[in-house]
Amino acid sequence: MEIRLLGAMTARERCGSFAPTAAKPRQVLALLALQAGQVVPVLSLIEELWGDHPPRSAMTTLQTYVLHLRRGIDRALGRRQTQSAKEILETVHGGYQLNAQPGEVDVHEHEHLMVAGRAAAQAGDDEAASRLMGRALQLWRGPALVDVEAGPLLDIELLRLNEARLGAVECRVAAELRLGRHAEVLGELTVLTARYPLHERLHEQLMIALYRAGRVWQALETYQKLRTTLDHELGLEPSERLRRLHQALLNGEERLPVPDDVPAHSRPA
Repeated sequence: MEIRLLGAMTARERCGSFAPTAAKPRQVLALLALQAGQVVPVLSLIEELWGDHPPRSAMTTLQTYVLHLRRGIDRALGRRQTQSAKEILETVHGGYQLNAQPGEVDVHEHEHLMVAGRAAAQAGDDEAASRLMGRALQLWRGPALVDVEAGPLLDIELLRLNEARLGAVECRVAAELRLGRHAEVLGELTVLTARYPLHERLHEQLMIALYRAGRVWQALETYQKLRTTLDHELGLEPSERLRRLHQALLNGEERLPVPDDVPAHSRPA
């Protein structure tokens, strides 16, 4: 089985696709896949599909959607089945559970790679951290669930996924900076800070990259622009961490603060 949610949703078994075309069954499959291996309560699925105003027929309609999903899985499995559709999409007490193997759902693979990448960074292995986070980011093929109508539960999941994606970018860029690859990430950071004008960590990374590239005035300008935006939008000053970096740039210090929270033994001399 192969389910892809980090972009347009696709769901395939050996003999073809089992992704439904109708909107609400797609929501059901997406929520089950995001929580593959866990029981998704019936009430949660009903809330996702109809919010606070489910129809009287909600339970029966949900059962119909699950039946259609199982029929699609059954067709995709083909004649030589080692598992039945009911074993893959299982009815359990109070809900349903999609049983997937490791690596079959891209969201779970993304999370696995992120955990490994962060562990590598904490261990001081920036090469591995950069590689693992890069592999995690390569799983994204566009906005998550871009072709699935999201209800209240999927909306929360989308927020989580987008935050995870940004966290992977931050971790990979931090590893690249510790490896001295500031030139390689300059363009990416310029785009990201324009997209997230209030994101302090990305601005911090851009300031470090610019400074190391000999573009001191642009690094200082990046700080001033962020400070103005924070004051105008939120009435806040940059964090103490960012102010310390700004002062280090003004002082012309050769050794800047490490661009991420990692153990001291992994910091470059």
